[in-house]
Amino acid sequence: MNKLIIISGGTKGIGRAIAERFAIANYDVAVCARNAQDLLEMDLYWKTKHSGSKLYTFQADLSKAVEANNFAAFILTKTAHIDILVNNAGLFIQGEVHNAKEGDLEKQIETNLYSAFYLSKPIVAVMKQQKSGHIFNICSVASLLAYPNGGLYSISKFALYGFSKSLRHELMPYGIKVCSVIPGATWSDSWKGVDLPVERLMPASDVAEIIYASSQLSAASDVEEIIIRPQLGDL
Repeated sequence: MNKLIIISGGTKGIGRAIAERFAIANYDVAVCARNAQDLLEMDLYWKTKHSGSKLYTFQADLSKAVEANNFAAFILTKTAHIDILVNNAGLFIQGEVHNAKEGDLEKQIETNLYSAFYLSKPIVAVMKQQKSGHIFNICSVASLLAYPNGGLYSISKFALYGFSKSLRHELMPYGIKVCSVIPGATWSDSWKGVDLPVERLMPASDVAEIIYASSQLSAASDVEEIIIRPQLGDL
């Protein structure tokens, strides 16, 4: 029986790269996204490219607690054991804190923080019963340092980083690992059309590879943080 990894926002970017990497290792993969067409296209692709991995897809907006709970309930109709959860769903709205548009902070907090909080609660309940499990929270270098026109995003990612560190300490006694993943600029759809050399940003597959490697350590070790930046530094 294959192990199972759950990935929020798993159809594109870092989430998709993580799904692909774990499928190669014969994990079954459960993903959610807001866009039904993206999920359909991923499902069709999976059937031809990853025959050793089952893909479970679910349309959900995890910034809403009821939809996060529905996604978790859907997963538990497929399996009783959950090995890995990746809280990857995210949203970036450019802007400064002092002149932000009404609602922009709330949207990013809801997507970048609340989604992880809402989905983790039911999944952690299962992992506590198992006395095992691994949670990766996809933070950002913006979790460590604010940057121009990214102040609201930084606030939300600082909060996610705090959530991740708190969860790590709470779940230690239950044999559940928690890792804060802190990537710098990584190629994804949000960088389409940007005139930069390909080597200036990281490929999402590099982030996925280091997450996979840390997931394979013995139960005695937990990589608490992964900071990974482009070789030439932040943009």
